[in-house]
Amino acid sequence: PPKATKKPKEKPPKATKRPSTGKRPPTPTPSETLWWPWPLSPSPGPEELPQEGGGALPGPWLDPGEKTDLERQSEPEEETEPPTLDYNDQIEREDYEDFEYIRRQKRPRPPPTRRRPERPWPERPEEKAKPSGPVLEAPEERIEPPPKPLPPPLPPDYGDGYVIPHYDDMDYYFGPPRPGKPHAELETDEEKEELKKPKKEGSPKEDEKDDKWSVEKGKDHKGPRKGEELEEEWAPTEKVKCPPIGMESHRIEDNQIRASSMLRHGLGAQRGRLNIQAGATEDDYYDGAWCAEDDAQRQWIEVDTRRITKFTGVITQGRDSSIHDDFVTSFFVGFSNDSQTWTMYTNGYEEMTFHGNVDKDTPVLSELPEPVVARFIRVYPLTWNGSLCMRLEVLGCPVTPVHSYYAQNEVVATDNLDFRHHSYKDMRQLMKVVNEECPTITRTYSLGKSSRGLKIYAMEISDNPGDHELGEPEFRYTAGIHGNEVLGRELLLLLMQYLCREYRDGNPRVRSLVQDTRIHLVPSLNPDGYEVAAQMGSEFGNWAMGLWTEEGFDIYEDFPDLNSVLWGAEERKWVPYRVPNNNLPIPERYLSPDATVSTEVRAIIAWMEKNPFVLGANLNGGERLVSYPYDMARTPTQEQLLAAAMAAARGEDEDEVSEAQETPDHAIFRWLAISFASAHLTMTEPYRGGCQAQDYTSGMGIVNGAKWNPRSGTINDFSYLHTNCLELSIYLGCDKFPHESELPREWENNKEALLTFMEQVHRGIKGVVTDEQGIPIANATISVSGINHGVKTASGGDYWRILNPGEYRVTAHAEGYTPSAKTCNVDYDIGATQCNFILARSNWKRIREIMAMNGNRPIPRIDPSRPMTPQQRRMQRRRLQYRLRMREQLR
Repeated sequence: PPKATKKPKEKPPKATKRPSTGKRPPTPTPSETLWWPWPLSPSPGPEELPQEGGGALPGPWLDPGEKTDLERQSEPEEETEPPTLDYNDQIEREDYEDFEYIRRQKRPRPPPTRRRPERPWPERPEEKAKPSGPVLEAPEERIEPPPKPLPPPLPPDYGDGYVIPHYDDMDYYFGPPRPGKPHAELETDEEKEELKKPKKEGSPKEDEKDDKWSVEKGKDHKGPRKGEELEEEWAPTEKVKCPPIGMESHRIEDNQIRASSMLRHGLGAQRGRLNIQAGATEDDYYDGAWCAEDDAQRQWIEVDTRRITKFTGVITQGRDSSIHDDFVTSFFVGFSNDSQTWTMYTNGYEEMTFHGNVDKDTPVLSELPEPVVARFIRVYPLTWNGSLCMRLEVLGCPVTPVHSYYAQNEVVATDNLDFRHHSYKDMRQLMKVVNEECPTITRTYSLGKSSRGLKIYAMEISDNPGDHELGEPEFRYTAGIHGNEVLGRELLLLLMQYLCREYRDGNPRVRSLVQDTRIHLVPSLNPDGYEVAAQMGSEFGNWAMGLWTEEGFDIYEDFPDLNSVLWGAEERKWVPYRVPNNNLPIPERYLSPDATVSTEVRAIIAWMEKNPFVLGANLNGGERLVSYPYDMARTPTQEQLLAAAMAAARGEDEDEVSEAQETPDHAIFRWLAISFASAHLTMTEPYRGGCQAQDYTSGMGIVNGAKWNPRSGTINDFSYLHTNCLELSIYLGCDKFPHESELPREWENNKEALLTFMEQVHRGIKGVVTDEQGIPIANATISVSGINHGVKTASGGDYWRILNPGEYRVTAHAEGYTPSAKTCNVDYDIGATQCNFILARSNWKRIREIMAMNGNRPIPRIDPSRPMTPQQRRMQRRRLQYRLRMREQLR
């Protein structure tokens, strides 16, 4: 054959016209058939061979080192890399195109289908005898008719009007495999024998049977056609995936866990829970694992599920300790139905050994090759590092309901909500779906961006979203401060759905709450940390994975320390004349661009200052209680320490030291904390005890943060001292990252408490402060007699002050106005008492001018040359003190 020249660059390859259907080229014999690396394509006859300067010839006519057109087309084209988009901008473009979330909610998932393993090449089709003719009919399923076979010596040419076919969709272009031994992956004897049959000479490829894929493509997937039998296909059996039975979440109670022995009470079987943390001091009653009394190999730890359960695996972990390095490296597993007769798990001929941990912190899953149905499960440690200590969780699916004696504690979810864990994109999609379902009462916005650039999204729920209404208080729920504490994140996403649906259904309680309150829900303040924790899953992340931000900050403790500023001013008697007792300014060192403050905290502070929040709570995990300010422990003075020592000697309570850790609104904070804890289904059950150590709440479910876990620079203390908002920390449960199956139960435990706590924003007094012309006065101070902490009015002159039921003397004062005071009563029923103030302008401007003319010194009114009576001296002293106070207020 003639050599082909190189293809000109300025012209694309062209194909000549197809041969007429009336002419049929001769069919080569099998001995003449060449094996092509690519399927044969239609090409012209011998009279249409490409001339010099035409298209390049593939196959043997190709010059060495030159690529064919097919190879050029198979190579991926080099495309310029598009500019990198911000992750949030990218998913925003996909919002209205990606309806996967809605389809997943409205359409049930199809059952899994069994498929055969893929073959290295299509099956050899069976031969069919067809009448010879110039035209071969293509199967009806094919979009294009199959090309006619051409003699091998005639290479294809690419001329005008020919388009290279899409070979990925044309299985019948591939040549039949070489005859040989039956393939090992063929499943039926008929298929193995089919390859042994010799191919009939002269039969073209078009006369062969259509491949199996094209036949199956035309079948109805709902079932076999009439007269056809349903073909049994092999597929690997899927492993049963069961949730945890509740060791970490404390759903398994202490009396359901037993052990062969214990080193001491602080290392008993009740401490053998996954991710349990040691107490403040080790070697006490609350250590970080179960430890056996000695190193005998017949030690065991046992769990009673109180129902028949299908066990699928065990998750083990070492001892939580900063001193010891103890963990189990291998163990046996046994099962029983009566705790007396035990059956060991075997591999067919001996007891099966499961491999455990290689360090003390990382959880390790040991799956059972075949599930076992029983009630009791035991773990027998074989080898270990250090002492015999371990923590564990058991995976199992309940087969029978719990015994009727314990059924009273079971909680069943009744709301049809989306109970699953949501990724960053799923969270945003869900918020958008809620906004589309309730567009008149919801609005989605962003507080800012995280360290990695992920947006911190918030959902506003109100009858007038986007605007602050005069006299309407603002409430906030935040979650995800620690990325691995995800229960609060999911509860707020469920709360969004619940409020939207109940409002549409006409629930009077929800409608009243939405119409009278501006609610802000922020499900994830630390989206970067959540992404880290979600990679490991609910059971395989340790206690701290994902807790911090990308920059390594703990958001909860990264706020400015205003406690030290206030307490230092109180010791110098500067409060409230030189330093106010509320709305303290942020120190300059925190405002500089070079300050070591996380990106998330800067966004949160700006959000707090923009909206006049009245009440809020941050949702956390790892414990089950409500913590209220102060979170920072105040060092008692010498007088307080002496008084505490004398009280202890008399056998009395140390009230002086306790009062140092309390806020002026201590009684109000306790009321708010109890309102949530008492409405929670499990928070006030004293028999449960603490999650990690002793129960600091004494069964009440509430605790002062400084007495429980003292920390400085917390969000609660900052919110109380810098803004008008009373902020509390709610710890929802022992398990930071509960399994997806736990979410319905946790929603029922927390639903009523979440609603009740929101309603407390309407307790106390509210009103508007105006001048005599009715113009609102912003930044006016509202102080309550007996409470050394005031609040400021918003830009519209409105204010809210949460107070317990009682009678209060309230004063409103602002710069340039005469103070006004009145008595306000607060009832027990929900609903704030209206208490408005009208302030008259004073002559402070003229007084400042006179004081400036006198060098800002007090102006004497009594002639110093004349002797003064004691009464005159007292009056002069009072005037001087009064002017000094006014002077400091003017400053």
